[in-house]
Amino acid sequence: MSLVEKVSSQIKDALRARNQARLTALRNIRAAFLNEMKKNGADTLPDEVCETLLRRLEKQRRESIEAYEQGGRKELAEAERAELAVIHEFLPRLADEAQTRAWVEEAIQASGASGPRDLGKVMGALMTAHRGELDGKLARRLAAERLAAG
Repeated sequence: MSLVEKVSSQIKDALRARNQARLTALRNIRAAFLNEMKKNGADTLPDEVCETLLRRLEKQRRESIEAYEQGGRKELAEAERAELAVIHEFLPRLADEAQTRAWVEEAIQASGASGPRDLGKVMGALMTAHRGELDGKLARRLAAERLAAG
C-alpha cells in the first residue's frame, strides 16, 4: 500500500474514531500530497516524493513549535507536536548518530576530503548515497567536526 493510500485509509479510521487532532493532521498530509499531484496531473505519487513532502511538513512543524514556544503559546505548540507525531508515523526512521558517523567516514574517504573546505564534497556524496536515510543537520555537524580535526 502506498503512502497516499495509507493516509487516505487512516483518515477514514480517524473519522470513525472521532479523533479530531489526528484527522486534522492526516488531512494536512493529504492536502500536501494532493497539491503535488495537481502540479503533475498525476493520480498518485511515488513513495519517495511523499517522503520528501513529509520531511518538508516535519520541518515546518518543528519551526512552528519553536516559534509558538518562544511566543508563549504552549497550546498551539502542543497541537503542532501532535501533528508532528502523526507525520513521523509515515516517515522511515533516520540513521542514528553511530551509523551517520560511519557514513561520514566513508564519504570522506571516497571524496578524498582533507579539510573544512571539502565539506560540500562530503555532503554531496552523503546526500547522493543516503538521501532519506540520514538527518542532514547531524551529518553536516559530524562531517564538519571530522574535517576540522583533520
